Parts: sequence; structure tokens; C-alpha cells
Amino acid sequence: MVLSKKEQKKISIIEASLKLFSKKGFYNTTIPDIAKSLDMSVGNMYNYFPSKEILAMDIMQYTSNVIGEEIRYINNMKLTAYEKIKKIVTVYFNIAETKPEMIEYFLRVYLSNREIFKSGCEGMICVSAFVTEIMIFFEENVRSKELRDQDFFSAFGLFMGYLGGMVFLKGENVLEKNLSEYIKDISQNIYFALRAQSE
Repeated sequence: MVLSKKEQKKISIIEASLKLFSKKGFYNTTIPDIAKSLDMSVGNMYNYFPSKEILAMDIMQYTSNVIGEEIRYINNMKLTAYEKIKKIVTVYFNIAETKPEMIEYFLRVYLSNREIFKSGCEGMICVSAFVTEIMIFFEENVRSKELRDQDFFSAFGLFMGYLGGMVFLKGENVLEKNLSEYIKDISQNIYFALRAQSE
């Protein structure tokens, strides 16, 4: 898919803003800060994003789309539930290592400043691309009887709790090894917690 120059510029603004917001937080980052980092005028910034709140919501959707695309690719593979879990864990940890600002933004801005997302980002709207793919993953593997049938949010909370917890520990410099070295153990823990119990 070929993007127009305007769309390419919007993505460059989103990516620059993502880094600043994830480092300094939403309230400590100004539109002039973002404009300066891109060598743009503040007025030109407003041509792309009429407010900082709208930019914040677009960043969350962009991040969700990036991760959602990765999981969609995995969902389309003919693999066992465990193999898919391992691939999802690998993708998430890779993003945490190579683009930490994406995970940081989710934790530091989206979860910590919910008031910003009250209008236009209600519920799961801004993270729907990611959540939908996780939902598809669960539905397909419950249907194949590999995973236990349970409330989606219980399963989702367990899955994301493991991933978010490990990334948090990594960010706090608590882990002794790189995230990639925990992939097998974390994948097994998630799988054993979610798998269908044999009679």
C-alpha cells in the first residue's frame, strides 16, 4: 500500500510524538516540543493534528495497528495454540526491545492518563486492532479445543499480565537476562494456564 505524502508525514509525527510522550509523559510534552523535534512549525503541526489529545488517540491506534498486524499474521499460520502463543510472546518482546516507546506509551500515557482518552477512545476503540486479533486467537483455539472456554477478559488479562509484567521488570532493570531468554518459559506458563483440561 502506497501512502500519500500527507499520510507519510502524519506517521513521522506520530513516531516522533510517541518517543517524546513515552519519555516525558503526556502533560510534560508540548506541541512545540514535537514540532521542534521534527523541524516543523507549530502551525504546520496543527494542520495534521488539531489538538494534542487527538494526536494521543491516533498514536494509540497506530501502535495497536502495528501490533495487531503482527498478530494477524500469526493467526493466519497453521500452528498449534502453543506455537502461536510462543510467536505472540516473541513479537511482543521484540517490540519491547526494538521499539520500547510503543509499550512505554501504552503503560505511561494510555493507562495512566485515561482522562485524555475519554472522548473518542472509549472502551477498547483505540486498541481494537490488537484486541480483536487476540480475541480471534482465543476463539479459534477454543473451537479447536486446545484452549479452555472462558470469559475473554479473564484470558486476555492473564495473557497481557504475563507480557506486561515481564516488560515492566525489564524496564526496571530487575531481569538478569534479555527478554528473549524468557520466551520459552513465559509461553509455557501462558499455555498451561489457558489450555483445555483433559477429562
